[in-house]
Amino acid sequence: MVRPISLRRWGLFGRVAGDRRGVSAVEFAMLAPVMIAFYFGLAEFCQGYMAQKRMGHSAAMVADLVAQSSAVTGRQVDDMFNIGGLIMKPFSDGPLKQRVSSVMRDNSDQIRVVWSQGDGWTARAVGSTLTLPAGLIERGETIIVAEATYDYDSPVDYLMPGITRFSHIYYLRPRIVESIPYTP
Repeated sequence: MVRPISLRRWGLFGRVAGDRRGVSAVEFAMLAPVMIAFYFGLAEFCQGYMAQKRMGHSAAMVADLVAQSSAVTGRQVDDMFNIGGLIMKPFSDGPLKQRVSSVMRDNSDQIRVVWSQGDGWTARAVGSTLTLPAGLIERGETIIVAEATYDYDSPVDYLMPGITRFSHIYYLRPRIVESIPYTP
């Protein structure tokens, strides 16, 4: 025997099934975690991008200060590296490694290091060879090569887990003299 469905039950189910008042709350509950994850991911990406840009500015500034000099000493270059570290604020300057070198293309078309100094990074050996982009300097010309790396560790490790290494190289010609002399 088939039992008839209670109208009372059907009426309650029908009312609940037709009720649309909680749809927005359910949609929000489904989208909120995704939106929050996007927000934190974007904030983390922006922090990393800002650290990378500051590291690039630091390398460019060191190269520019050396290129504007008629001669430099080891102490002056150390001061330039310190200024580069200040540019990194509010990020820590501990992971920042900098190196500046003067290189020259000799008569045999070899690009050799004339002098080099590093901060947290080993200086290039005088006389060692270096590869530059093609056509950057001609025989007898010098150029300043400033390099920087920064090991960025995100505070939340959500989007960028572990350490991300940023690096940049700048090439600038000496502005006042043909070759910038260096005194250790």
